[in-house]
Amino acid sequence: MCRLAAVAGLISMACSGTTPNSSSSAAGSSSLAGTGGSATAGSGGAQQNESGSSSGGNAGALTAMGGAGADAGGNGGSAGNAGASGAPASDPTDPTDLSLWKLVWSDEFNDANGLPPDPSKWTREVRGGNASNKEAEYYTDSATNSQQNAGNLEITALKEVKDTYQYTSARLNSYMHYSAAYGRVETRAKMPAGQGLWPAFWMLGDNKFDAGVGWPKCGEIDIMETVGNDMHRNHGSLHGFGYSGGQDLTATVQLTGQPLLSDDFHIYAVEWAPDSVKFFIDTMLYETRTPKDVPAGSTWAFNHPFFITLNLAVGDVGSWPGAPDATTHFPAQLLVDYVRVYSAK
Repeated sequence: MCRLAAVAGLISMACSGTTPNSSSSAAGSSSLAGTGGSATAGSGGAQQNESGSSSGGNAGALTAMGGAGADAGGNGGSAGNAGASGAPASDPTDPTDLSLWKLVWSDEFNDANGLPPDPSKWTREVRGGNASNKEAEYYTDSATNSQQNAGNLEITALKEVKDTYQYTSARLNSYMHYSAAYGRVETRAKMPAGQGLWPAFWMLGDNKFDAGVGWPKCGEIDIMETVGNDMHRNHGSLHGFGYSGGQDLTATVQLTGQPLLSDDFHIYAVEWAPDSVKFFIDTMLYETRTPKDVPAGSTWAFNHPFFITLNLAVGDVGSWPGAPDATTHFPAQLLVDYVRVYSAK
């Protein structure tokens, strides 16, 4: 995830991202306030990443801020990568105009209450959290950590000891079930608030497990990544070889005023083409990345299929969100209304 850094009067984010390892509906009515200009370099911070084990009615105005940050390699702390394309306020794309898109895959989480996530679409990972990210949770396939209820997927973090971990939670991935190459990928979700909580909706190149590839060569797209003690902001990031470990390509969108991302459901999405990735929250485009943003000598890592991951991590001392404290309430839940993938018509 990311750490705030004041740069030229903006708040920029230095972010990393977590990626999955394999074990075996309408936008809200937010008023939008501006979009960010060119991204600025930010101080690095550790974020969820993939270098470890393989692993709506919306109130309030939105403000986009450029930023670059740490990547999914578990290596935070160095300066972020500058030079991201800003999101022009005049962009003609209306992300809520579904006449531009054809639905090709989805999970609406509308099965009977108490059922697990559809096993034909998701693998529930069973393992300890990523040590590179200083995570304190153990991921389980228990219904107490992930189940469908009232038309939502509930991912629940509990304060309970499992092996050497102090918390349990869930991490789902679609590896070997479904991968997407280009299109619009979105979720509608409500964040959990609380010190130490670390939800994410992201994608990893499905060649990660191929010989000679691994992370970060496979690429990583972080569509939603937040920390529970800063519910005003979401971070969107790209990671690849040469732009990870504190130098990923990152920008931040911020809710202004009193509303928080934990107050209501919001839509988090990317629109992905061979030579661009655009990041949205609700109806707002807040970040655009192209091969021009990739550092010299590095490769654009986003021209092949990616699989999807949803998880709720819990930080430990020294992690980006930090450890939970006396103000953090458990059980804590990430609520997911749906995950949808569209192809361009």
